[in-house]
Amino acid sequence: MNKKTTNAETEVKDVKTEQQEPVLDNQTTQEAAETTESAKDPIKELTEKYDELNDTYLRLRADFDNYRKRTLKEKAELIKNGGETALTSLLPIIDDFERAIQVMSQSAVSPAEMDGINLIYSKFQAYLKQNNVKQMECIGKPFDVEFHEALTVVPAPQEEMKGKIIDCIQQGYILNDKVIRFAKVIVGE
Repeated sequence: MNKKTTNAETEVKDVKTEQQEPVLDNQTTQEAAETTESAKDPIKELTEKYDELNDTYLRLRADFDNYRKRTLKEKAELIKNGGETALTSLLPIIDDFERAIQVMSQSAVSPAEMDGINLIYSKFQAYLKQNNVKQMECIGKPFDVEFHEALTVVPAPQEEMKGKIIDCIQQGYILNDKVIRFAKVIVGE
């Protein structure tokens, strides 16, 4: 029995020592590393997915904010310049009134008729002023392509009039700092 107990004890001791001593082979180490990486991978994947979705959300929000600002600006511009076509179509009528006043002042017309024409003309001018339409002052000013259209160039009567406007054929108008009709001018050279 002694031998049997010693054999059994030896086997039990061998099993205990095997359990106590970790076996360090390459396969077990790789498995442990893979389980650690696989534990990190879901967190890393979720973090990357979160960053990607957050970036997409921020970009969409910025795009929408830009769209909202642009549409508000366009609406404000439409409101500000909404009557531009109506006002532009009135400008030839104003020109006709100016020509009529000029001709009537040179001919023998009764003062009552002249007062009537001047009254209508002043009402048109008040209407334009009420809608922020301003008449350009041209004569004697330097020629500017942004505001003037040169019909012709003539020799300047004086040296200081070179490059300046000598005569205005058709008045130019500005609506809220936007040119709605360029002034047609004659420039001195």
